[in-house]
Amino acid sequence: AVAAAMRLSAVLSALRPALPLLLGLSLGCSLSLLRASWSHGAAEERCLAPGPPALPAHGAPPEAAEGRPVPGHEDFRPRIVPYYRDPNKPYKKVLRTRYIQTELGFHERLFVAVLTSKATLNTLAVAVNKTVAHHFPRLLYFTGLRSAKVPHGMVLVAHGDERPIWLMYETMNYIHQHFGSDYDWFYIMQDDTYAQAEQVKALVTHLSINQDVYLGRAEEFIGGDEQARYCHGGFGYLLSRSLLLKLHPHLDSCRNEILSVRPDEWLGRCIIDFLGITCVSQLQGQHYHTYELAKNTEPEKKEEEEFQAALAVHPVSDMTLMYRLHKQFSRIQLDRVYQEIQDLQMQIRNLTALTPAGEAGVTWPVGINAPFLPKSRFEVISWDYFTEQHLFSCPDGSPKCELSGASKADVSEIIESAVEQLNRLYQPLLRFSKRQLLNGYRRFDPTRGMEYTLDLLLEAATQKGHSRVLAKRVSLVRPLSKVEIIPMPYVTEATRVQLVLPLTVQDLDFVANFLDMFAMNTLDTHDNALLTLLFIYHPYDAQRVGQVDVFAGVKAMIGELEKRYAEVKIPWISVKTEVPSQVKLMDIVSKKHPVDTLFFLASVWTEINMEFLNRCRMNTISNWQVFFPVHFQEFNPALVYRGEQTASSNTDFLRDGHFDRHSFAEACFYNSDYMTARTKLAADILDRDEVLESMEVFDVFLHYSGLHLFRAVEPGLVQKYTLRSCNPRLSEELYHRCVLSNLEGLASRSHLAMALFEQEQANST
Repeated sequence: AVAAAMRLSAVLSALRPALPLLLGLSLGCSLSLLRASWSHGAAEERCLAPGPPALPAHGAPPEAAEGRPVPGHEDFRPRIVPYYRDPNKPYKKVLRTRYIQTELGFHERLFVAVLTSKATLNTLAVAVNKTVAHHFPRLLYFTGLRSAKVPHGMVLVAHGDERPIWLMYETMNYIHQHFGSDYDWFYIMQDDTYAQAEQVKALVTHLSINQDVYLGRAEEFIGGDEQARYCHGGFGYLLSRSLLLKLHPHLDSCRNEILSVRPDEWLGRCIIDFLGITCVSQLQGQHYHTYELAKNTEPEKKEEEEFQAALAVHPVSDMTLMYRLHKQFSRIQLDRVYQEIQDLQMQIRNLTALTPAGEAGVTWPVGINAPFLPKSRFEVISWDYFTEQHLFSCPDGSPKCELSGASKADVSEIIESAVEQLNRLYQPLLRFSKRQLLNGYRRFDPTRGMEYTLDLLLEAATQKGHSRVLAKRVSLVRPLSKVEIIPMPYVTEATRVQLVLPLTVQDLDFVANFLDMFAMNTLDTHDNALLTLLFIYHPYDAQRVGQVDVFAGVKAMIGELEKRYAEVKIPWISVKTEVPSQVKLMDIVSKKHPVDTLFFLASVWTEINMEFLNRCRMNTISNWQVFFPVHFQEFNPALVYRGEQTASSNTDFLRDGHFDRHSFAEACFYNSDYMTARTKLAADILDRDEVLESMEVFDVFLHYSGLHLFRAVEPGLVQKYTLRSCNPRLSEELYHRCVLSNLEGLASRSHLAMALFEQEQANST
């Protein structure tokens, strides 16, 4: 009995963790059986009276009660449409749209039209363009007649007639034809109107696009219906896309039937007569505030709430008044932003006090991300030391360089801001003035922005005139502002790439590997890429080319490739020179190709692959951007491995090498962009061709193109180690960069240290 009791207790102890699960399953099964019996009983006791079937609850149709779809209610029931393709019809490839927003039917938010004239195009229209144009995503200027010279940076549409009604009619037609299907909202204003761009953009974000909207400053018609209103054109007005689409078929009738002197009255009467929609000044809880300027008004003294809340101000008589209004509204907006920041900081402090960390959890500045905390010594962000004259962390690696350009402006601004903040904090008791910057430190924290620590020698003056010199340490942060996506033109991966390979006698040992990689990665894969070779003959070798051609072996390799690939032709160009200037060589190649050719200037150590060629196509944009990749240079295996087995070349990661920032040999650019920059260079240097020997293609684009120069590391461009031959006849800068590339490409510091250590060990024994 004792043994049985012990076994039972052992079983119960083993089942104890599973008892809640077993109880839950039992209870669930019991409730399910009980509910099934109730449902069955209710179904049996239902009584159906004779006569027509009763309608379901809430007035739903009988089809809905039976689970069948109802006409007009399909949107509420998901349906799976099976894919079916008629086998009797030929297969047709589906064409995808260029952008995903087009395929999904998305529209841009706001289009702005400015009505101007020939008389005010170079005055008021220019003022509008300089004050608000950069805030709107798309802005066009419409005029009857255009002047001989259009101001820079303005997109102008001229209709050929100065009559106001005709200008309005043609403008509405043009907007519907070119932008009616691309935008949700259309804002129309005059050039004597000042509009707060950010307020207008915020207004349209709070309005529904499903309604017909005619929003502006509502005005009564002269002698017309008291209920009807039109939107005053001087204060601007907003039209929805749905209203524009409904209005367009009636524009011709409005032009022929409605007589009016003012274009805004004509448009308002057209909308009212044919659509039955009147102008409103408030809609969906949003108000369209305006302010009418009196003569000789001084915007700086306007403090009333009606002026500060205005979205549009009219009339603006001259350019100076437009700029003064813009300055005043910018100040008002800035004050609002500072006040919002203070309110948010106060809320953050109050909420942080309720967290487990308490007030200690508040970061400085309040609302900015906390500084980055490194997890190891390799993640520590170093500080750069500077003074008012010098920087002790230079881009070229030198220990000390002169503070100039953007860095000097940055240091001056941050010192001025520090003194201003101190005066704001201690005035009127003390007033500080800078004597000297003792020490300055800065670092870029990617989580929050640029951080500064300044040791300032200041002179502090009291209200009674007493002064004293003291040193004070201040910390400042320049936070990262709103990140913006830069719009880029559309490019594809279908562009043909023309490879250009310059060859000298010193490069003959590496040509075979280059051609093998080119054939395997482009010709075998049928990539849209061609190759042109440049044979650079020394004058001595050029004289003996009839007896001994130093490039005969390379030409034989090309012949073998052309036999293997019958559809491929690899042309070559022979050049005789002692100094193979990259610019002079490209001048020869450029003249032999069309202007729309995409060049990839390669080196003989480059291993061509499809991945890089696609990035070359995507990163190079005609008349916009050129691409200079930074290739990955492998270290000298004799120093890195020292007799050990080398790493496999098929690894997915890069190691035992570095990105060679001293090399500009590889480049992707369009021939048209090169020709444009080369023309400007020729006008600058005149006939001094010796200047070209000290330049590379990178220098041509940097100084004479005005295009974006995209310089980035390229992991798909890997080069094996080789000791390059540096031509001493090149410029001092090019020769120095070549030598630095060779030295830094030997090995890493740890590998060099180990090699020196082993050499010293061998010498000591």
